[in-house]
Amino acid sequence: MNCFITDMREKEIINLRDGCRLGAVCDVEFDTCSGNIVSIVVFGRSKVFGFGGKGEDIKICWNDIKVIGDDTILVDFDCPKECKNTSNNNFLDSLFRHK
Repeated sequence: MNCFITDMREKEIINLRDGCRLGAVCDVEFDTCSGNIVSIVVFGRSKVFGFGGKGEDIKICWNDIKVIGDDTILVDFDCPKECKNTSNNNFLDSLFRHK
């Protein structure tokens, strides 16, 4: 399967270790000498309602990519701490959480 970099921007990245949705590819880093892709980059998540900046960008090494499918990219790597803590810790989720 051949894929353009612009096609990768539409694919969602899922971490196989914890099921975390990381976002979509926003940039690609490649070695200019060899022409090989070194890593893909996902922009950091916005903080509270987009105010206060954004988190660190997530850089995923090409070797950590396991499958590139039609809609998703499956990766296997240690997710940054900020990614692990964002799944259930936002304000809107706490309003609708039933205990």
